[in-house]
Amino acid sequence: MEDLCNWLALATVHGLDGLKFQRLSEQISVTELVKLPASTLRDIGFTERQAHILAYESKAKVDSALQWLAQADNHHVITYLDPRYPALLKQTKQPPLLLFVKGNPLVLAQQQLAMVGSRQPTPTGRKVAQSLAAELSQQGYVITSGMARGIDSESHKGALQAGGLTIAVLGHGLKQVYPASNKALAEAITEQGALVSEYFPDVLARAEWFPQRNRIVVGLSIGTIVVEAGLKSGTLISANLAAEYSRDVFAVPGSVYSPQSAGCHALIQQGAKLVTSVADILEEWSFFQKSCLITEPEQEKSTETDLFARQLLANVGDEVTAVDLIAQRAGLAIADATIALLQLELAGEVAAVPGGYIRVRSA
Repeated sequence: MEDLCNWLALATVHGLDGLKFQRLSEQISVTELVKLPASTLRDIGFTERQAHILAYESKAKVDSALQWLAQADNHHVITYLDPRYPALLKQTKQPPLLLFVKGNPLVLAQQQLAMVGSRQPTPTGRKVAQSLAAELSQQGYVITSGMARGIDSESHKGALQAGGLTIAVLGHGLKQVYPASNKALAEAITEQGALVSEYFPDVLARAEWFPQRNRIVVGLSIGTIVVEAGLKSGTLISANLAAEYSRDVFAVPGSVYSPQSAGCHALIQQGAKLVTSVADILEEWSFFQKSCLITEPEQEKSTETDLFARQLLANVGDEVTAVDLIAQRAGLAIADATIALLQLELAGEVAAVPGGYIRVRSA
């Protein structure tokens, strides 16, 4: 419990993410860090405000979080070093120091696809979001979104109606439901997935938190699907983040007369894969399909390699990346990474170049 209290205390410091923590932990333990006086915290790089919060204001927030944690068996806190912390999220630029989870924390480790879009979608957009989410759920993917009005909510509903799993990443604490009209949806997601937030349970919704939560939605997922988005939509931030993280971006086209589809069309022009059905998405990963000609023991081994390959593909970008770095990011042994990279190379998804590998983008 003391260890968790220390993590919670650190999490009260705004701007301290997982990567910054890693650098600090090379010099000092969590236990020692939280006991330092404000003056010493400033000396090692904390701002005046950060040092003051950790030294004088963190205890009340920690106590409140512990009370929330004790309220129900489905309340969880996953720290950056917890084995349940999602591997893909660790590979982003600002991984949260910890995650508050209401629901089943194990779904965070499953293969996820993010679905995002307009908060004021057309009737067609709503139907497409629900349909894609339902079919993808039936294919075994967890649907991840932000539970905002519009496409986010329709995507969660589609997964739930198909009996699938879904994750909602919130831009506020888990004691609140925003928008309030999604209270029933939030309860259903808790039963068939999880509500997730980097914010302490009693933190209220604020406009500036929502763009921040988008990095988690995208960071958890192997790909992002944009259903409807205007040219100046905040949804495009998520698409740009996905591209930055070397994750696949899919966009659903619409009418050339519809402003809600203008952003999707722009993404397609920039290289996002055009999607009109689930088959278009699965086609991107068709090389993962198992051959019916292999024997059962070989098939079991192939399945394991395929999972490695999926994990590795998210870590190979447009710049040359060394094999050992790819393996480290994916949390795999170099031998396993080499085998999976060979599979990806044979499938035409990556190319071996001097110094490592690069991602091969579809035309």
